[in-house]
Amino acid sequence: MALSQVVGRLVGVREHEVDPGGGGAPRVPGRVEAVVVGGGIAGMSAAVVLAERGVAVTVLEAAPTLGGRLGAWPETLADGSRQMNEHGFHAFFRQYYNWRSILRRADPGLGFLKPVPGYPILSERWPTEEFGRLPPAPPANLLALLLRSPSLRLRDLRGMDRDAALPLLAYDPARTYAEFDDTTADELLTSLRLPDRARAMLFEVFSHSFFNHEAEMSAAEMIAQFHFYLLGNPEGLAFDCPDEDYATAIWDPLTRHVEKHGGRVFTGAAATALTRDGEGWRVATADGTSYPARHVVLAVDPPALAALVAASPDLADHAPALVERMPAFGRPGPPYAVARYWCDGDVAADRAVFSGVSRQPTLDSVTLYHRLENESRRWAQRTGGSVVELHAYACEEGVPAGELAERMRAELIALWPEAARLRVRELRARVEAQAPAFTPGGHARRPGVRTDADGLYLAGDGVRTEFPSALMERSAATGILAANHILRAEGGAAEPVRSIRPRGLLARRG
Repeated sequence: MALSQVVGRLVGVREHEVDPGGGGAPRVPGRVEAVVVGGGIAGMSAAVVLAERGVAVTVLEAAPTLGGRLGAWPETLADGSRQMNEHGFHAFFRQYYNWRSILRRADPGLGFLKPVPGYPILSERWPTEEFGRLPPAPPANLLALLLRSPSLRLRDLRGMDRDAALPLLAYDPARTYAEFDDTTADELLTSLRLPDRARAMLFEVFSHSFFNHEAEMSAAEMIAQFHFYLLGNPEGLAFDCPDEDYATAIWDPLTRHVEKHGGRVFTGAAATALTRDGEGWRVATADGTSYPARHVVLAVDPPALAALVAASPDLADHAPALVERMPAFGRPGPPYAVARYWCDGDVAADRAVFSGVSRQPTLDSVTLYHRLENESRRWAQRTGGSVVELHAYACEEGVPAGELAERMRAELIALWPEAARLRVRELRARVEAQAPAFTPGGHARRPGVRTDADGLYLAGDGVRTEFPSALMERSAATGILAANHILRAEGGAAEPVRSIRPRGLLARRG
């Protein structure tokens, strides 16, 4: 254990138990049926736990492949080779305790997760900032950042509004939202009176990672995520990534696990309506099939959830509060774009596997997949080429995917001039808008896992939790929580749920 983690534990920066689990039979006593709508992280996390406890669970995924925004699917390139393409790079941070617990069903030792060295932030205007080699736990990591960062000098700290900065260190699950949810992240950052370089390199890159613009994102959400990723967890900003594509490493083995425990997983099965059926529910799909169940978990992205609720008139009587929240909740955040390039040639050998990008108009990150995943690595070795993914987390609306891809490529060349020499063999680009919006003032109206209808639950990274969580970890945690509600209702033992320190280092008690 690193010294900073020892010090962190002394001030309460350690793993915390949210739900101890247990409390019932290892398997539900009788036959219990559940339907999970959505086969991404949230839905499959719920399905894994339910199937293991003997619930007859059916997963309905609308897409032809599982994973949602962590999806992967095969592409055939012009040279005839089969390559897996993905929905975009994701960092598997080490404080993702619940997601990693689910992933251990695929690989008990998590051997497929490999550490990604470094976490550089690139800028056309300023030298690179390195986040990945800080001490893991606070307060040592924060002190090291302040001492090492070329973007924030001692004289800059003197000019900061220290009172405005205190909320970053004082996250509280109630007070933070009460005081800052109506404020934008942009307004909070402006109030800090940071130098422009520090704001761009240390804060804006961070806030973009949540697929929202600072001017349209709640300051409370930014404070919460600053706590979750930097100031409240003992693991630091270090992260790992699979060395195989997501389908091979995650979705195929998790599907086998659910099926081994008696569950069913269907892809290409789009849920179209939900109706009350006696003491339970019935989920209809586009092919005319319907699935009866005592319990239903809706684990789809906000626009899909809003559309399904709107197409289910029974919910007006049985879940009026859920129906009332959907118009606002169902509006996603800004579009995001992903472009994967298969190229002749390679960038410089010292370029990082993953890099964040600051202050480019479109580009937010660069991932070198031929240095990350085995299939891309083999293609690059065979052809002498490279596989480069460019990602925009929150981009301009109404711009075609191909145009966004070329904008990102031009911006990459400004950062890495040698990228201009790469001849593009193949491009796969797409733009979508499915990520949740964290708009100012929206927290109080954000639905949680339990709905006001008996036997109906929500899960996903837009669903509210009462403990710190975000992105993949919030998806997994809410999926497990939904499963736990079902298990407790049916006499089964619940799954443990864990998180990080629940409050900031300077948060008031009581």
